[in-house]
Amino acid sequence: MTNKQAMFRLQRVADAAAARKIDRTRHKCFVSYHADDMLEVETFIDDFGSEFIARSVGVTVEDDFIDSDDPEYIKRRIREEYLTDSTVTIVLLGKCTWSRKFVDWEISSSLRNDTNNRRNGLLVYPLPSMNNSATLPGRIGDNWTEGDQAASYARYRTYPASAPAIRSNIESAFSDRTSKGHLVDNSRVLRERSSSCS
Repeated sequence: MTNKQAMFRLQRVADAAAARKIDRTRHKCFVSYHADDMLEVETFIDDFGSEFIARSVGVTVEDDFIDSDDPEYIKRRIREEYLTDSTVTIVLLGKCTWSRKFVDWEISSSLRNDTNNRRNGLLVYPLPSMNNSATLPGRIGDNWTEGDQAASYARYRTYPASAPAIRSNIESAFSDRTSKGHLVDNSRVLRERSSSCS
């Protein structure tokens, strides 16, 4: 199974989870993750996907724009292909998520704010295997100050214990798009390659 096929399978899980609840106030959330964490990501979406509408298919080597040398083009295409109708990006952190170039590209595209697309709120959870502690991707670190949520655009939280908890976190990240937009730092150069991780 290719990465893209696995991601489409995950989207079907997300669609089934969202269909368990009819609620017009739910936000559309893009879910960013490392493919090695697919089982935990699937569990997250199955457990909490009724509280948001997941957009989980992400960038892979099968996308036609990944070889471009133009970072603005890459961010625009990610926005158009995957993020266009989402308002919050949820980043799920596993052991090696910090090292993945596609995760960095998805985060950067989420923070992009232009005439066609507003930026997404940014909500970050370590996966259960990380015991609520994980290495942050650099771009998330640029937008989060430990112990000072007022000075942070990104919301880094412990893995949610309940549906109301995730719903509240998503709502806060959504509100941050306007109230904290001035805090966004998206100046880091896009990762050109994934780092090795052991």
